[in-house]
Amino acid sequence: MPAFSTLDGATGKSLIGYLRFLQGHAGAVKLPGEARNGKAIFFGKGQCSQCHMISGTGGFIASELTIFASTRTVEEIREAITKPSNMGRQSALVGLTTREGQKYSGVLRNQDNFSLQLQSMDGAFHFFLKPEVETFERQPEPLMPSDYGSRLSSGELNDLISFLIVSANEHKAETGAKRNFQEDEENE
Repeated sequence: MPAFSTLDGATGKSLIGYLRFLQGHAGAVKLPGEARNGKAIFFGKGQCSQCHMISGTGGFIASELTIFASTRTVEEIREAITKPSNMGRQSALVGLTTREGQKYSGVLRNQDNFSLQLQSMDGAFHFFLKPEVETFERQPEPLMPSDYGSRLSSGELNDLISFLIVSANEHKAETGAKRNFQEDEENE
C-alpha cells in the first residue's frame, strides 16, 4: 500500500474516521439530554411504553425500539417522535367491519390474497377471511400521537432521544460482549 504523504493532517483524520465508520466503529454521538430523565419520560409522561417495548419492557402494539436509535441521527429520531406521519405507513390504525356488522380497530399484522390478521389495541389477534369483511380502511392518523412536539418540552424531547440512544448503545455493547464470550468459549 502506498504512503499517503500528500494528505494533510485533517484529511488523514477524516479518511481514518471514514474507514472506521465503514468497519462499524462510528464515533460516539453527543447526547442532547439526560438519558435517566428520558427513561422516566418513556415510561411516564410520554406514555411511550404503553405501545412500544424497549429492552424487553413495555407495550407490543407498536414497533420495538431497543435498537431504533442505533442507525439514526439525533434529528431523525426527533422527527420520528414529533412527526410520526412522515415515517410511512407502518403501525397505521385500520378499521374493519365484518358482514355481520362487528367492528374492529387495530394494527394490520398480516395480509394475503385470502385473509388478513388484525391485532386490536388490547393485544388480541383476529383472523378474517376476506369474503367475511364488509369494509376495511386505513385510518388517516398514525397510531403514534402527533402532538409530542407540544406535549413535551424541548428539553424533555432531548432527554427522551438520549434515552433511546443510550439504550441502543447498551444493547449493542451487550450483544457484542455475548458474541465475544461465545467465540472465546468455542475457541477453547
